[in-house]
Amino acid sequence: MTLKFPIYLDNQATTPQDPKVLEAMLPFMSGKFGNPHSTTHSYGWEGAAAIDVAREKIASLIGAGPEEIIFTSGATEANNLAIKGIFGTFKGKKDRIITAKTEHSCVLESAAAIAADGADVISLGVGKDGLISLEGLEKNLTDETALVSIMAVNNEIGVIQPLEEIGKLCRNKGVLFHSDAAQAFGKIPLNVGDMNIDLMSLSAHKIYGPKGVGALYVRKKVQRLLTPHMAGGGQERGIRSGTLSPALCVGFGMAAEIAAAEMDAELKRMAAMSAKFLGTLREVLSNATLNGSGKARWPGNLNLTFPGINGDLLISNLKNIAISSGAACASAVEGPSYVLEALGVSEADASSSLRIGFGRFTSEEEASYAAEYLRKTVGDLS
Repeated sequence: MTLKFPIYLDNQATTPQDPKVLEAMLPFMSGKFGNPHSTTHSYGWEGAAAIDVAREKIASLIGAGPEEIIFTSGATEANNLAIKGIFGTFKGKKDRIITAKTEHSCVLESAAAIAADGADVISLGVGKDGLISLEGLEKNLTDETALVSIMAVNNEIGVIQPLEEIGKLCRNKGVLFHSDAAQAFGKIPLNVGDMNIDLMSLSAHKIYGPKGVGALYVRKKVQRLLTPHMAGGGQERGIRSGTLSPALCVGFGMAAEIAAAEMDAELKRMAAMSAKFLGTLREVLSNATLNGSGKARWPGNLNLTFPGINGDLLISNLKNIAISSGAACASAVEGPSYVLEALGVSEADASSSLRIGFGRFTSEEEASYAAEYLRKTVGDLS
């Protein structure tokens, strides 16, 4: 095949939209333009019906009911709504919120915001593998704890936290459990019932859907415990007011449907691609280090350290591949990654690290070329 440059390997930042998603959205960007909240005519009914179908597709992928899916503008809004919404209800009664030092910045900043408002925020450390200590979590679960917020798959290093075990601890202690699953939804099996998850943040553009739409799963009996953060027309069960975009919701639903059909095969393909990529690199670069657990991880995310190599210089020399040194939302922040720092990676090594993200449209030929190209470039800079 003819390779197209630069080869896109930044799928944790965003994924290219699947053509089937665009096809499903197009009718709602032209003729089917009705406001889905208009209940007196067919234009509104048409949009509302399409959103209901999308809600069902998203819910089925995590073992939830469609009435438990609250559409948002994305996972960032969902994370803010979950953390601030629960604290808003429990403030003065159960003020403790537990999270981890490696969470997405929107979770950490939401936690900082409620801390300034009186919350007792506990940020758990992680081991070198990037995983929290279940014993450490249990020790901090008190009668004053309202919420635990631990992400499913880390956006920078790809490690998968032990969600089922965390959920059991939370349920046994009567504590609500929220998980930012933006990087996990549609990629690994998730079941909110089996995992005892009460709130879960989702994003469309991480699974080949459109940007600008996401969702917060809220367990039905927990919905009354969530303080809304936007006032308005009472849409989304009164939890998140605002007119929904049928086109975006339909695109999200189609992306979820495709992910459900392809998840098992894609997991196997990603694992094989990742192993081959690492093997090619280490044939020459034996000191290339994989950051985070080698087993408890989403295989499409490889965060690698090349000791002694300046990461910015390396990226500037890798003109034929599109990769990053970390989270897209933190790309303008100077200094090493706080996620790698939490793993105990030195500042020098953190500055020598790259994140490589494979995706649905990454071909074996592209991955093979990228591995050889990266290996040669690192060698030239050594």
